[in-house]
Amino acid sequence: MRHFALIFSTAFLSVSQVNAELIINGQSSSTSVTATSAISNAYSPQNNFQACLGNLRSQAISAGVNGSTYDRYTQSLTPDYSVIDKLNYQPEFSTPIWDYLSGLVDEERVQAGRTKLAQHAEVLKRVEAAYGVPAETVVAVWGVESNFGDISGSYPLLQALGTLSCEGRRQSYFRGEFFAAMRILQRGDLREEQLKGSWAGAFGHTQFMPSTYEELAVDFDGDGRRDLVSSTIDALASTANFLKKRGWQTGMPWGFEVKLPSGFSAQGEGRRNKKALNSWVNRGLTRTDGTALVQGNLSGSTPAGLMMPAGENGPAFLVFKNFDA
Repeated sequence: MRHFALIFSTAFLSVSQVNAELIINGQSSSTSVTATSAISNAYSPQNNFQACLGNLRSQAISAGVNGSTYDRYTQSLTPDYSVIDKLNYQPEFSTPIWDYLSGLVDEERVQAGRTKLAQHAEVLKRVEAAYGVPAETVVAVWGVESNFGDISGSYPLLQALGTLSCEGRRQSYFRGEFFAAMRILQRGDLREEQLKGSWAGAFGHTQFMPSTYEELAVDFDGDGRRDLVSSTIDALASTANFLKKRGWQTGMPWGFEVKLPSGFSAQGEGRRNKKALNSWVNRGLTRTDGTALVQGNLSGSTPAGLMMPAGENGPAFLVFKNFDA
């Protein structure tokens, strides 16, 4: 959801543009998947779950989890098969875009973002100096991912990831996250009761997966621990570090809304099909205020992709490398 946040960051300056712009990375499909209670009832009983965990022990040890650590956290672990239902029904991908976005960002959240910008201005200034990511972008990710820490999830991560490691789709992926969560506990960065988050294993202020936490979380408050649950400072800095390591280009925009000329064909276009900005100029695109595409830090050779995620009758955007970060 961080793509939504890039546009949300501009909303701190212009609330009226939120509904028009917060559509980047959305899906327009109206198809929905309905989970039924029969799905949950089909899964293995507790004894088979424990057998699965037993079979995973050697894999966990090979992945850097001590045997004693693994035994401690799995000996009384029980499955939660409701997460399998969640795996089969994800609103982010099955809900029509405008319905999804209306529940994700509204004027109240935008105003809260402005308040957080002011409240954490000193820390955000240091974060921006260290990583080159604008404060507005960092706070926007925070707002979209957890409503500024208010809604970060209540699923015990070991239970959720353990279940997903033994049942359903993508078991190999979730096993990696299961082991990563144990390594976090093993290092002492967090306590087990702090590891609560989404059904899929994302946790903390900006919803890092355990493996992402291991790779990119930073100790920015200097207390010797990387804590994205209780330390807002660590969470904000880690978010900026994430974006920087994923290719964020300091001083460059994520993108902007554009006006298409009459009769324009967007067939075959998309955010990954980037072309030089001059190519879009030659095809008659302008910014929505009528000004030229090439200005500021953007040159005519800057790659940009065209996005119309709400369909041909919806808004159009040119997006740059920072959007992909």
